[in-house]
Amino acid sequence: MTSAGEPVPPPPGGVLWSLAGDIRGLLMLPAALTLQVAHPAVGAGVDEHSVFRTDPWGRGERSLRSLQLWVYGGEAAAEEGRRLRKLHRTIQGTDTRGRRYHALAPANYAWVHATGFPVYQHAARYLVRPLTGAQERALYREWLQVGRILGIHDRDMPQTIEEFWPYYRKMLADEIEATTVVRELVAVDSPVPPPDRGPWAVRLLVAAVWPVLLPPLARFRGFITVGLMPRDAREAIGLDWTPAQERHLRRLCAVVRLVVPVLPERLRYLPRARTARAAWRAERGGRSLRPRRGGSVRSG
Repeated sequence: MTSAGEPVPPPPGGVLWSLAGDIRGLLMLPAALTLQVAHPAVGAGVDEHSVFRTDPWGRGERSLRSLQLWVYGGEAAAEEGRRLRKLHRTIQGTDTRGRRYHALAPANYAWVHATGFPVYQHAARYLVRPLTGAQERALYREWLQVGRILGIHDRDMPQTIEEFWPYYRKMLADEIEATTVVRELVAVDSPVPPPDRGPWAVRLLVAAVWPVLLPPLARFRGFITVGLMPRDAREAIGLDWTPAQERHLRRLCAVVRLVVPVLPERLRYLPRARTARAAWRAERGGRSLRPRRGGSVRSG
């Protein structure tokens, strides 16, 4: 439940509700984040104001926690939206094209949010299953609901999926480029500090072997980022992708599609999603979480 007049999160059992809490969503996020910062203003804001270089693990954890609140947070979703807007009020500067920017300028703020839809729609084909036309429409409606939680006005976002694709293609043609942050996110040699979360003994062990772990992890991060980005987006940015890489990605995703659906719920879903699923199951009198027609996405 949410307070009267507050924007509400997407409905339980919907497409986004099913995708966002599944651990496969973790593989989708790097492509969405990279597409966000391919916008010159967004890239400049992250380059100049973010701690993604000095505290990448903390920033990633906070971003994931925020996303989970938008979808599963109930009344906390609107509060999280207000917190994010307050956080971004002072972020401004000049982008790579010499234009003044502000993080909350409608065009910039809307693009940051808009990128999630094409990435979810594209990556689901590989990691879950292709969305039906009804599911794509439902996903877009639900993504608009999340936008309202973030304080994005309806006038600043295309209100139908038919309006979205021309907007998206125009952004790719007119705005998107390989910004400094994009190049760092897909590079295999960017310096990344070891994780600083968890028990101290584990942190010490990871730090000791980090020089060995980092290169393959960086290669995998770059591979999954570019591979799960929509083809037209990576072409607009100028990211290389070969037929051999595509075959590798398809084999990897086939394994993921087989393994994840048979995992126990505590391993398949992120904590907040598990809690939300349990609460919804209790409300429904213990009935299984069957997807509604045109609603949630089921795999396996």
